Amino acid sequence: MLRTIALAASFGALPLCASAELSFSLYGGLQSSPHSGLTVEGDRVVPDTDVTAGWEGRSTDTPPYYGLRATWWANDRLGFGLDVNHTKVYADDETLAETGFDRLEFSDGLNIVTANAYYRWPGALGQLTPYVGGGVGVAIPHVELTSNGSETFEYQMTGPAVAAIAGVEYDVSDSVSVFAEYKGTYSMNEAELEDGGTLETDIVTNAVNVGVSFSF
Repeated sequence: MLRTIALAASFGALPLCASAELSFSLYGGLQSSPHSGLTVEGDRVVPDTDVTAGWEGRSTDTPPYYGLRATWWANDRLGFGLDVNHTKVYADDETLAETGFDRLEFSDGLNIVTANAYYRWPGALGQLTPYVGGGVGVAIPHVELTSNGSETFEYQMTGPAVAAIAGVEYDVSDSVSVFAEYKGTYSMNEAELEDGGTLETDIVTNAVNVGVSFSF
């Protein structure tokens, strides 16, 4: 009896295994970020700050905005994967003037790393395949704050993050496809400052991405 059940389960899994595929994606695009609250509890060097910060994306400045993605498609519609997004923000001139900071940015990336799930609809738009996705993870930004001779310049794991994605994909061949999508992220960041104190800010990013995927 047990052998019969095992055989039935194995045959039932065959369609799933036969349609499974692994894909690797690289994307870039234009990314922006709305204003957000910024709180700095400083020490004797960095002043306390509680303002609404303005952020600039500067997507094409070095280092540029980009992302990497690995996805395992369990079947034609459902996929799971890991996404590493080098999104970034810079405090604008008004924010620097208001806070007195010489520099405040996450220009080597907010670096949002999420575990995602995706759902797609093959053939729903002819040769275009629409898809949506979302995930949870962490922010690992390169924190850069300079004020009164104090400098924080290091990678830190600063808090949880979530991502949401919606786009369309076009198959160039059996193994290569291109895609365009909207991607939004939200991260809660609490960073430690070099000479004591903390920086806290929740950052939203909005991006329009274009990319290429290779499937195996």
